[in-house]
Amino acid sequence: MEKLQAEDARYLKRKVKGGSLDVHPTEKALVVQYEVEATILGELGGTMVGERKECHKIIRLKSLNANTDISSLARKVVEECRLIHPSKLPEVEQLLFYLQNRKKTNEKQKISPRDLTPYAGVELDEEANINNIDEYVELLYEDIQEKIRGATLILHLARNSDNLEELMQNETALGALARVLREDWKQSVDLATTIIYIFFCFSSFSQFHGLVTHYKIGALCMNIIEHELKRYDLWQEELQKKKKNQTLKKEHEKAFKKYQSLLIKQEQLLRVALFLLLNLAEDTRTELKMRNKNIVHLLVKILDRDDEELLLLVVSFLKKLSIYLENKNDMAETFAVEKLARLVCCNNEELQSTTLRLLLNLSFDTGLRSQMVQAGLIPKLSSLLGNKSDMCILYHISMDDAFKSMFAYTDCIPQLMKMVFDCGEDKMDAELISFCINLAANKRNAQVICEGNGLKMLMKRALHLKDVLMMKMIRNLSQHDGHTKNLFIDYVGDLAAQINNEETEEFVIECLGTLANLTIPDLDWELVLKEYNLVPYLKDRLKPAQQEDDEFVCQIVYVFYQMVFHQATRDVIIKDTQAPAYLIDLMHDNNAEIRKVCDNTLDIIAEYDEEWGKKIQSEKFRFHNAQWLEMVENRQMDEAGEPFLYGEDGESFVGGGDILDRRDLFYSADGIIPDGAISPEFYVDFQNGDMGQTPGYIGR
Repeated sequence: MEKLQAEDARYLKRKVKGGSLDVHPTEKALVVQYEVEATILGELGGTMVGERKECHKIIRLKSLNANTDISSLARKVVEECRLIHPSKLPEVEQLLFYLQNRKKTNEKQKISPRDLTPYAGVELDEEANINNIDEYVELLYEDIQEKIRGATLILHLARNSDNLEELMQNETALGALARVLREDWKQSVDLATTIIYIFFCFSSFSQFHGLVTHYKIGALCMNIIEHELKRYDLWQEELQKKKKNQTLKKEHEKAFKKYQSLLIKQEQLLRVALFLLLNLAEDTRTELKMRNKNIVHLLVKILDRDDEELLLLVVSFLKKLSIYLENKNDMAETFAVEKLARLVCCNNEELQSTTLRLLLNLSFDTGLRSQMVQAGLIPKLSSLLGNKSDMCILYHISMDDAFKSMFAYTDCIPQLMKMVFDCGEDKMDAELISFCINLAANKRNAQVICEGNGLKMLMKRALHLKDVLMMKMIRNLSQHDGHTKNLFIDYVGDLAAQINNEETEEFVIECLGTLANLTIPDLDWELVLKEYNLVPYLKDRLKPAQQEDDEFVCQIVYVFYQMVFHQATRDVIIKDTQAPAYLIDLMHDNNAEIRKVCDNTLDIIAEYDEEWGKKIQSEKFRFHNAQWLEMVENRQMDEAGEPFLYGEDGESFVGGGDILDRRDLFYSADGIIPDGAISPEFYVDFQNGDMGQTPGYIGR
């Protein structure tokens, strides 16, 4: 009886002491730190103090948002949580205010563990508990099935981000997981997938990347992926052998079913391993290590698969890698574009969109654009013109002259024209009009663009809105000979009317360029010049003080070049204006294109007007022989005080007149002045590069 009373007198008493308050680093939650002291009361009333243990309690504030009444919520928290003393109410309010106004952390979470689709083998009948972590670690030292069970229980804990910090402190658990993965991954795909999944949960937060790197999980994942891809190739070879052998038909069907089940598990493993690597690739140094281990080649190889989740991950990874030159070159070597082409028209919108963004990154490379064309992407992309990335890819392809004509045989141009006209008076997207400008530079495309009322609608919009880029497109259309150029006869007056001081210079330049392209025999340029009073405007723009804009000057000079082919306009230019004098000044311009057009124009003027011909010839001689002339004119007298250039009879070689009057010093007629009349066709041939030497050219 006394013994029983003694045992009853023994009991355990716990004292709980509330401590400090803090906020959860990643959630809207309060963390209460407190201490538990265990005291044992003895039979005779004596006491013995037991161990002390520091604990914490997380109070999640699900109702906390921007509109929450902080004071009311603070009182409710204090009332319901006995660990918080009422005197702490002001501190609770302050912490809640901080949580309410805390900006999103700069910490970039790559992919939440919950975003990764669970796979067969993750589900368990029992519920994992963080307090039992040591028991789960013990299972990692048993057979394969027990290892899978232990790893799966730890995975259930790791998928809750609240447990990651505590798991990180457990070096025994993480070390055991890393060891098992390193030693046993070949024995069980499920085991490898589960353990990698655990480390993937850590990799989803940048602050844990150092931990994942410490256990060398990234390098191990690279080895696992490479091994699994080799296994996949072996499976394919075996299936092909059995498929070809008719006697092994039943074995082929059996092997194919087994292959499908193995493929599902393998793709689960690849998915979680690649997710982990993608997260770690945030660090460019880590990404470089992956590149050195041929990560691009491995990813491109996976593009042959059919699993859309895996493909989306691979394409996303390639898109991230593609911004670096070395990775882009690797993709070119592995013909990634050819494999990506089949994904352009897939039914998965997210996969399609990511693929287009990757192709856009690659389309800046000329060689890869060629691969895109060879892979048949032009018609595929033409069917997706509503996508901005798609539009930009096609724009890049259209920059290459070799590929421009291919657009005429797709539905691309009609769709573009519809998009242009649907803009109405709204500002057009830069990608759209830039694409149209490129396409208009091809003759066949120009014909398709101008079909029906195409040119009429374009002119109407350009002139009404004074749209410079639209007029640039029209200017490209006007350069093509044949039916397209003849369509512009109806708009010569409209274009000429824009050439005045009231319009912006950029718009006038495009109108001038368009007019300059209209080399139509039936066009009466004299009438146009007089009716719209263009000569004074053009002459004024050619003054030396206003020659800063090379493009503007070049277009005006080219207009004169076209006009001197026709007698009526040529006579006006030569007799009634000083345009030839301005052209002579421009012969020595710094811009090569301006000099070329001036030379050709002046050669024609020199042929038809003797007076101007002498001036032009003299100026050309002075320019090409400037060094020799300077020597003659500045040569000092010799020591005897007599001129240097004297003959035996004492007469000066140069004579008393201008040295340029000595015709015998010039080259022969076949080198300077061509015999016979020079036809306009001769100069056209020269301009197109069909002649070997400029007529009237004086050698240096």
